[in-house]
Amino acid sequence: MPPDLTTDAGRRSFVEEFLRFESITGDEQPVQEWVHDSLDALGFETHTWEGDAERLAEHPSFPSDPTEIDAAGRPSVGGVVEFGDPDAGPTLVLNGHSDVVPAERASWSSDPFEPTWGETGEGETTLTARGAVDMKAAVAACLFAAVELRERDPAVDGRLVVESVVDEEAGGIGAASAALSNPYPFERDAAVVAEPTELRPVTATEGTVMKRLRVYGRSAHAATRWRGESVLPHFRAIHDAFERLEAERAERVSHPLYERFDNPWPVVAGTVEAGSWASSVPAELTAEFRIGVAPGETVTDVEQLFERRLDEVVADSEWLSAHPPDFERFSVQFEPAETDTDEPVVEALQSAMRAAALDDTEPTGATYGADSRHYVAAGIPTVLFGPGSVEAAHFPDETIRWEDVETTVSVLAATAERFFDRPSRDA
Repeated sequence: MPPDLTTDAGRRSFVEEFLRFESITGDEQPVQEWVHDSLDALGFETHTWEGDAERLAEHPSFPSDPTEIDAAGRPSVGGVVEFGDPDAGPTLVLNGHSDVVPAERASWSSDPFEPTWGETGEGETTLTARGAVDMKAAVAACLFAAVELRERDPAVDGRLVVESVVDEEAGGIGAASAALSNPYPFERDAAVVAEPTELRPVTATEGTVMKRLRVYGRSAHAATRWRGESVLPHFRAIHDAFERLEAERAERVSHPLYERFDNPWPVVAGTVEAGSWASSVPAELTAEFRIGVAPGETVTDVEQLFERRLDEVVADSEWLSAHPPDFERFSVQFEPAETDTDEPVVEALQSAMRAAALDDTEPTGATYGADSRHYVAAGIPTVLFGPGSVEAAHFPDETIRWEDVETTVSVLAATAERFFDRPSRDA
């Protein structure tokens, strides 16, 4: 039986146990079974689902080969609590993911999977662990909010769903599957994804296209390197051209929710591997790029922009023209997503934030992608709101302020209560 989630001690105990699971993306089953059992013990109506690789292969975000999609044995979980006459009111989903990125233990000052409590110089309580920010504490906050609202038992009609999904870090198999095939016997009217937004409402998320570049040269002994053709100058030319295009797009492609970013659509060569031997001219290079896509653009359109810029570099090089690089998609693509700021779920969240005396209630955009894009694509208005900062995510000594988690609990509970005063999509 879970601890008493109406108390601070019970909430801390629950989050601690949650964080101890080493639920690296792809290995979420144990933690998801624990979440399911916790929801069940708390009296929630529970639902589980797994991704269908064949169907996901038809999705534009995922590889077209089903064998490249690892969906089996990775359950996502939803728990439902009902208020009044649930069929007379709308349904709100509070969503988060249980998977976390790996932790380089040597870079941490403590065991990343043993939660550590601390205190800031201002007397605020902190919690450090892999997943504290991204985003198990926020998933727990969604659950605490549902429990809090159920205890309060307001005179409203509706359904509140708490979701813990898998694979968000690698593309979102759990959320995409729920968007493609509704796992519930009722419609969903809106969603809040509790990503670390620093307690600000985020209504637009950036997309990304993942491209793998291969450049070919000619090997030679280092003592006679002039007989070879190093790939490095050619890669530098391509990389410089992509950086110029990045700067051009920062000036040319504008969006009102991204004006605070100097570089809103960043391009990063996240991995670069070249050569095979220290005393040989490097004859092959592979680089993997993550290219930002603005809301309102498509992954394909931006992909074609960079392909054309690569073609220009190739055309200016006698060697590259005779030995053209490969530039292909890999992994999962993230389409951008945006929800209108006048959607009822956004207005309900802003109202709840004002009641909690939070100042930054104006919607903004994020330069990362999130599972929200899957729900938006399915016609479910979705806003991001949660504790912590993305700057602490994936970082050594990942730390969140506990007071921000508690604020998230009260804001999400109030958001749901306000949203339930709205008519359902079938009304």
